Amino acid sequence: MKKFAFVLFAGMMAVIVISSCQQDTEKTYDTRWAGETMEEILNNIEDQFGGFSQAMKEVSYRYNDLYWAGMDENWGYAEYQLDKLTDAILKGFVRRPDREASAAQFVNTNIPRLMETIENGDKDAFVESFDRYAASCNTCHEMEDVAFIQVIIPEERTTVVRF
Repeated sequence: MKKFAFVLFAGMMAVIVISSCQQDTEKTYDTRWAGETMEEILNNIEDQFGGFSQAMKEVSYRYNDLYWAGMDENWGYAEYQLDKLTDAILKGFVRRPDREASAAQFVNTNIPRLMETIENGDKDAFVESFDRYAASCNTCHEMEDVAFIQVIIPEERTTVVRF
């Protein structure tokens, strides 16, 4: 996965360098898969990065690890996962800025509250805060007309990290 991401990043950087050197947008390029014109290349690279659903895949993974980190009282790992989860959401907004309005309460209020709970290192408060956090996920999903995606408190540990 890292190699794939690096290849995409390198390809995108090459396109940017090429485009900054070229004034002729109709020039054709010899690429293996990205396309021939600058427009085709940029569109295909954007498609490879996907939309907000790509961000949600990472969020789901980190959400699960975040929960179990709190249950283990592994506060450093919990903080790390919440930081990375937040970063994934913010990167998703770059690809789909229309999603940001629905998630404003979640990002601006619920994430900082959960981070404060983690920093305090109180497991009981974490459980309560995480429950509100999960509910705020579902509120955002409702606002985005995907209420059929219901987030729950994890019941099974899928993370291999233990504390």
